Amino acid sequence: MLAEVGAQSTTVRTPAELDAVDALVLPGGESTTMWRLARTFGLLEPLRKRVAGGMPAYGSCAGMIMLADRIEGGVAGQETVGGMDITVRRNAFGRQVDSFEGDLDFPALGAGPAFHAVFIRAPWVEKVGDGVDILARVATADGGNTGNIVAVRQGRLLATSFHPELTADARVHALFLDIVKEA
Repeated sequence: MLAEVGAQSTTVRTPAELDAVDALVLPGGESTTMWRLARTFGLLEPLRKRVAGGMPAYGSCAGMIMLADRIEGGVAGQETVGGMDITVRRNAFGRQVDSFEGDLDFPALGAGPAFHAVFIRAPWVEKVGDGVDILARVATADGGNTGNIVAVRQGRLLATSFHPELTADARVHALFLDIVKEA
């Protein structure tokens, strides 16, 4: 998806590799495993420092949890990179069998069709602080757009509770690339 929108990407596994990038995507996966691996490989503090220093970052699903300042439903002692003044609820939509797809009204993506989102054991945002823009919510059962928050932006940080990389729609990644270019 990043290549499709014109970005050059590389894998970051070490502090030296982190120092060499202009921006970072924190992908989906298992947030507790990501936190533990970041701690084990000496990446947690460098990640915190780069994000706090203004490096653009995008987190999808578990990546959203990693960018959140606060977690509900986390494991004992679970840490995050932080940077976004949000509280997220881990596995908010339920277990793996409760995963689903749905169309979102996502005005920040510009004109066009609704964004078809894939939610896999996804979090949602319970609370946002000052300076956090709510970009999308899941529709309520009656089709209203006042449901749980699933996409947010705070400055150079973007987070979604869904996996846009599992669709053919590159607009979320294009939005992130625009944020990187603004930085």
